[in-house]
Amino acid sequence: MLVFVVVVLGYLIGSVPTAYWFGKWFHGIDIREFGSKNSGATNTFRVLGKKTGWSVLLIDISKGALASLLPLFFTSYFSGYKDEQLILQLCSSFSAVFGHVFPIFASFRGGKGVATSLGIVLGINPIAALICLALFLVVFVFTRFVSLGAICASLAFPIVSYFVLKEDARIMIIFTIVLASLVIIAHRKNISRLMKGEENKMNLLKKKA
Repeated sequence: MLVFVVVVLGYLIGSVPTAYWFGKWFHGIDIREFGSKNSGATNTFRVLGKKTGWSVLLIDISKGALASLLPLFFTSYFSGYKDEQLILQLCSSFSAVFGHVFPIFASFRGGKGVATSLGIVLGINPIAALICLALFLVVFVFTRFVSLGAICASLAFPIVSYFVLKEDARIMIIFTIVLASLVIIAHRKNISRLMKGEENKMNLLKKKA
């Protein structure tokens, strides 16, 4: 029963369509009809500008962090074993990513889950999150491709967790690989555009066009 509760709550947290609601409430547009037509932070920066973009980014990260820490609010309902707690955290986390990509509050048309995934990793493995975030920033600064930075950081996540931080729990290894795979799959169109030289560069500090 507890697994069901955290899965449902995680999904509902992830389903909060931050970019879509901000676009509707403050700009009177459906963000999914402009730019890359994606309901995520990157497209929000591109279409609605840095003020809204930063707001969406921070909230989407917070969604992931909240979902990953959700089981900690139910500690009195399970025996307290570390593995049991971790499994519940992963269940709520994956549900949050699924909710972000397929939000029930926005006709199941959401974002790619990168910011939410970052929040999840910050909640479960903050050191790995900071290392991967640093890698993302390096790639982004030198290339101006948000997608390439996200892909590189995702590929690095399992490597950093296993080889650098020596995470040897089987469930954590599976978690890192699955989460990285989900982010890369979500960027399959970006990968195609990168290979063709058609991907758009990005300046997260610029104002709305």
